[in-house]
Amino acid sequence: MTDPNTDPTQDPKDGVENNDEPQVEGDATNAAEPEDLIEAEGPDVEVPTDLSPEDEALLADAARGIAEDKLSTEDRDLVAEMRADMLRAQAELVNFRKRVERDREANREVAIAEVVRALLPALDDLTRAEAHGDLTEGPMQVIGQKIRGGFDKFKLVQIGEKGEAFDPNVHEAIVQLPTPGATGQTVADVVEPGYKLGERVLRAAKVAVAVPA
Repeated sequence: MTDPNTDPTQDPKDGVENNDEPQVEGDATNAAEPEDLIEAEGPDVEVPTDLSPEDEALLADAARGIAEDKLSTEDRDLVAEMRADMLRAQAELVNFRKRVERDREANREVAIAEVVRALLPALDDLTRAEAHGDLTEGPMQVIGQKIRGGFDKFKLVQIGEKGEAFDPNVHEAIVQLPTPGATGQTVADVVEPGYKLGERVLRAAKVAVAVPA
């Protein structure tokens, strides 16, 4: 039976909303939004960023070995020669730095020695004043202590003692005294003391030497 409210001339498909539009594969409008994507699950891989110098050198050697395996014999010889030149240059640089440091220290010692040598006459006067008892008390005693303390900081050592064996390296004989019973050359008297700064003799001690009669 025909529905009296239905127009027999009307296509049944007309008036019916079609929501099933054809899907176009690869259409950008149907692509999943970034927030809809699900992150793939899997074990996290930690990349080391705090390698020790030994590990870095090991990796560098491994990479160098892989690269050299692809080189020809001539190229390998060239790499070996360049590496030898680099090591030689590094050794020369190290030696140069050592020489500069050694020369700097030597120049410093020479400068200090020259200054101290220029002050030795004043130190001689201080020694004579002390021998006469002028530094036993008063302000001169304090001044003398400060001056000697300043020389001690530079390791200034007085040389020349009565009775010690004569050594031409540190003694300057100004007179020889023939002495009965003497078996060798010894210091009979110290006329002027000498001084050493470290291993450097600033001034030899002037002495009288006792020699066999």
